[in-house]
Amino acid sequence: MDFASIFGLIGGIAAILITILVSGDLMGYVDIPSIICTFGGTIAMTFMAFPVKKLQEGFAALKYVFKYTETDAEYVIKSIIDLANIARKEGLLALEEAAQQLKDNFLQKGILLIVDGTDPELVRNILETELSFIEERHKTNQGVYEFMAAIGPGFGMLGTLIGLINMLANLSDPSTVGPNMAVAIVTTLYGSIIANVFCNPVINKLKIRSSQESLMKEVMLEGMLSIQAGENPRIIEEKLKAFMSPKLRSMLEMQKEPKEGEE
Repeated sequence: MDFASIFGLIGGIAAILITILVSGDLMGYVDIPSIICTFGGTIAMTFMAFPVKKLQEGFAALKYVFKYTETDAEYVIKSIIDLANIARKEGLLALEEAAQQLKDNFLQKGILLIVDGTDPELVRNILETELSFIEERHKTNQGVYEFMAAIGPGFGMLGTLIGLINMLANLSDPSTVGPNMAVAIVTTLYGSIIANVFCNPVINKLKIRSSQESLMKEVMLEGMLSIQAGENPRIIEEKLKAFMSPKLRSMLEMQKEPKEGEE
C-alpha cells in the first residue's frame, strides 16, 4: 500500500474543505448543474477519445497509484548473479530448472530464450521489443488521465460561460447577479479540482512507476546478455550496479559486508 498517495489525496481534499469552511459555507460550493457539466462532460469526452479497452486498462492502472509492489533491485541483482554462478559451473542448459523458480516473467522469458540457444542479438531484440510495448502501454494509461487533466478545466470554463450567459439574461433582477456569478465560477473550481487534485498527481505517480519498472527490466536484460556471453559473475554484478543510484549501491554493499565477514 502506498500511504504517500493516500495521504496526498486525503490531504489535498482536506486542505480545500478546510479553506472553504474557514472562509464560507460548504453548501455554497455545491451546485448540481455544475457537477453534471464538469464531471459528466469530462467523463463523456474521455469515453469519446479512447477505445473501451484502452479506458479499461487506464482505469485499472489507477490501483498502482495506491497499491504497488516495487521490484526490489537487490532481488534482481541477486537472482542474476545466482543464475550467472549456475551457468558458470554447470553450463547454460542448467538454467532451465532455475528459471522456473523466478518470480519475474520478463526475466524468466529471457533465461529460457538463452537456454534454447537463441542468438544474443535476437534475445536483445525480442526483450527490447517487449519492453517497448510495456512502456507504450504505460504511456497509453497515463494518456487517459492526461486527457482528463486537459479537458476537465475546459468543461469547467464551459460551465462558467453557461452560468455567465444565464446571469446576463437576468440582469433586470440585480438580486440574482451575485448567486448566478457564484454558480458560474464554481464550475471553474470543479475543473481545477479534476486536474490538480486528481489527474496530474496520478499521471506523475504512474510515470514514476513506469520509469522504475523499465529500469529494472533494463538491468535484467543486461544481466541476461552478460550471462549468455559467459562473463564473470563479479563483473556482471559491478556492471548491473552501474544502473543503480549511489545510495542504492551503498545499501547493497552494506548488506553484503556481514556475509563476507562470516566467510
